[in-house]
Amino acid sequence: MNIRLSIVEDALNKYFESGDFNGLPVRAIARKHGISAGELDPDLRALVQDEKIEIWFGNIHPNPHIKAFSWVTKEQQIEFLDSIGLSDDCCVYPSKKTLEKEPRVAGYLDRPYAHEIAKGAGQLDHRTFELSVLEFYRNDPRYYYQTDDINGSICIEDAFYESEEIQERDQVLLKTFGFAYDSEFNRFAASFIRYLADLSSEHQQIWKAKEVSGKHTLHPDYYRTNIIGDWGIKVSIFEAFTEELSIINEMCKLIGRPVLFRQTFAESRPKKFGFLLRPTLSEFNAFVLLLDQMLSDNINSGFFTDIDKEQEEERPDGKIVVRQKGTIAMLEEWVNRNFRPHDPEPVEFLFKTLRRVRKLRQKPAHAINEDAFDQKYFKEQRSLVMDSYNAVRLIRLILSNHPAVRKSPPEVSEYVRDGKIWDI
Repeated sequence: MNIRLSIVEDALNKYFESGDFNGLPVRAIARKHGISAGELDPDLRALVQDEKIEIWFGNIHPNPHIKAFSWVTKEQQIEFLDSIGLSDDCCVYPSKKTLEKEPRVAGYLDRPYAHEIAKGAGQLDHRTFELSVLEFYRNDPRYYYQTDDINGSICIEDAFYESEEIQERDQVLLKTFGFAYDSEFNRFAASFIRYLADLSSEHQQIWKAKEVSGKHTLHPDYYRTNIIGDWGIKVSIFEAFTEELSIINEMCKLIGRPVLFRQTFAESRPKKFGFLLRPTLSEFNAFVLLLDQMLSDNINSGFFTDIDKEQEEERPDGKIVVRQKGTIAMLEEWVNRNFRPHDPEPVEFLFKTLRRVRKLRQKPAHAINEDAFDQKYFKEQRSLVMDSYNAVRLIRLILSNHPAVRKSPPEVSEYVRDGKIWDI
């Protein structure tokens, strides 16, 4: 058989028989034909030029045994042959044009993302989806749904793995998902074809139905951790929020007081304490309720050992009644008594924000169709979260002025200390 035809056929067989759409190492080709990698250069170069094969060198992605991306052109491959040269570790893949005529591709029609790889897509090409695709998993207790609003994963809970209570098609694992944005910073779910292809046929079709077209950019830290293989440079605002609560409580202990917040949620962050998955009024109102429960409802009245917790009020009929002070009022009184800022505006912002959240909770907006989809709720939630985080951060900064805290400050992560926080 002609060596070039042999290379294409062997590359096809390796691609479909490896079980993971792997490439054919150059060393295997050289060994079969009894020549060196360098001697293969003219034939491989011609096959690339004719768009019969593609060559991965490992300079774009460290593992040449998978075709990571689909955007590498034949011109770039020729340039790599000239500048880097062939090595035993380079891998050969059938080109998209070759795969168009390959009958084995049809065997993946019922699995849309496996089918994309079978047709030559890059395994680390990403696809974007309506956020609502995640709701099914987040709201179903049979799944372990984890996200820090940058990276996430989904898997079946151990109790339901291979259980008769859940069908095999639903025993899914999605190793990683993240988020992406369009030019107007509308938020979408995202994942890589490689991991979507591992889902069952039924779940691949669910995700395919929620896929959106257009230009979307991966979250910067999701790209860094999954494509570059580097550490993220910031944390999400929701993670920073719970860390602030923890730091505040540590400060309370240092100054000899009960903790200010009854819970910090650092170890068990509520699943729905994150950006909305569906931008509807009902979802927004549910988030406001949760946020107020983590703020005003979460304030421990026992912290205020030097504040009168009751106040007298005169009713319209002239009678005097005694009422319990609210937690916001007690905190405001305590701050005003113990803290004298040069600029009162930040403190005014703090209590304005706490009362804004409480008011939104007590008198939620209503509409005839509370489930109507509107991207404005993403933007309204983001604004509210940013203000609420800044309010909690200000409480920490106020407590940091106490002599006992200045003497022995609690540990604060670099991200929170330096404001390295994602608010998208």
